Formats: sequence, C-alpha cells, structure tokens
Amino acid sequence: MPQISILGCGWLGFPLAKTLLENGFSVKGSTTSEEKLLILKQSGIESYTIILKEDHIVGDFNAFLENSEILIIDIPPKLRGEHKENFVSKIRNIIPFIENSSVTKVLFISSTAVYKDENALIDEDTFPDPDTESGKQLLESELVLSQADFETSIIRFGGLIGDDRHPVRFLSGRKNIENPNAPINLIHQEDCIGIIISVVKLHAWNEIFNAVAPFHPTREEYYVKKAVALGLGLPEFNYSNSSVGKTISSEKIQNRLKYTFKRITTF
Repeated sequence: MPQISILGCGWLGFPLAKTLLENGFSVKGSTTSEEKLLILKQSGIESYTIILKEDHIVGDFNAFLENSEILIIDIPPKLRGEHKENFVSKIRNIIPFIENSSVTKVLFISSTAVYKDENALIDEDTFPDPDTESGKQLLESELVLSQADFETSIIRFGGLIGDDRHPVRFLSGRKNIENPNAPINLIHQEDCIGIIISVVKLHAWNEIFNAVAPFHPTREEYYVKKAVALGLGLPEFNYSNSSVGKTISSEKIQNRLKYTFKRITTF
C-alpha cells in the first residue's frame, strides 16, 4: 500500500487517517495543535505540526511529504472572524514542495459551494459559478492544483454531518429561516471517508466528484423532523420569499466508484 500524507487531521482527517491505517496504509498526518500531536501518535499516525500561512509554512513540510505517494488536502478556508486569510495563497505556497517530493497524486477536499445557489440539478459537468467568498477561493485553489505537475482529483462535499455534528443544533429555535422548500445536500462523515478511500483504491485520479447523499427532502421537512427526533426546539421558516436551492447529483460517485452510501435517511 502507498504511504499517504493527510494535511489537516481535524474532524474529517483524523478518523480518515485511522480508517486508512485499518486498511493497511501507512499514514502521516498534520495538525496545527501541539496538544493533538500526541493523540495522532497514539493512534499510529506519524504526526507533524504544519501551519500554512499566506507567505510561508510553519513546520517541516518536506519531512511531512517524504516517501508519500499520495497527499490528501483537507483544510478549510479561514474566511470568518477578524483574522481572514487568503486560502489560495496558502495552496500556491505548498505546490513547489509537492512537485519536489515523492508525491505524485493529490486529493483535494473541496465543497459544493463552488456552484451557484440556484434552482437547478447540479452534476460534475455544471459550470461552477460560486456566489460566496469561500466558494470562490476553493474553486481557484482547485484550478491552481489542477495545473500543477502532479495528478489531482477533487471531491466537492456537501454539508458535512456526523454523530457529533449536525446543523439542526444551530437552527434549533431560530425564526425566519430562509429557503424552507430548498433541498438539503448533506453527507455523513462515514460516507466522506468511504468515498475518499474508494478514490484512492480505484486510482480515480484527475477527476472531479460531487459527494452528497442521494436524499433531498426540503429543508423544512428534514430539519423539523430532525429537531423532533433529537428533542430540540423547532426551527421556524420564512415563506415570504421564494425558496432557492440547488440539488447536487451523486450519480457519478455511485457509477464511477461503484459506491453505495451507508448513511442516507438515517443521518
């Protein structure tokens, strides 16, 4: 099995690294937290402190990449709060290191935010036209990586959820929530990991995949039902404006990777 480096062992990257180890891969992982280094090491992950800045990298990035064939980039843009950063600059900074390393394949974790929010069915042939700053920077980062001297595949995940993470907790009790009739486009952490491992095992490089569960009830229908199930305050929606929301197709995931979603209506 090839060695894999995971840039960003956070909410998704850490359980992904542990699952890859269980599947026989050797794994290097990065974190920005000194406290988490020990946690990664105790899980059998060769761990590094790596912090990407707009104009430099903190940490030994060469050692982090050494002897790895595959690099998985799973770091989100930091575009909220007072300390906003240029995510594209960070990605540009690491490309020379990748090109001069043993890495020949990169898997970039992106988002369906690269597509405009409109009432349309979206697949991988849809022209990306982001209407948020996060989506714009992710799309530009995708292009930068795709033009580099290594093979790059991109997974555009929808809304990430897990047993410890669910947007209904944020929506609970809120009023005047827009777009009640827009479809949901969510994906469970378990399926995120399964799809990433499928790309690696099937050598599905130089491709783009949209990844959301094939389950698209309306926002109101889904979040009200979920709030009831969890015993949370019900969200209240605003019907004064027309609902706008894209529907992301996951057919390519199912056809190209022969992937069967594990968590659909149960999330």
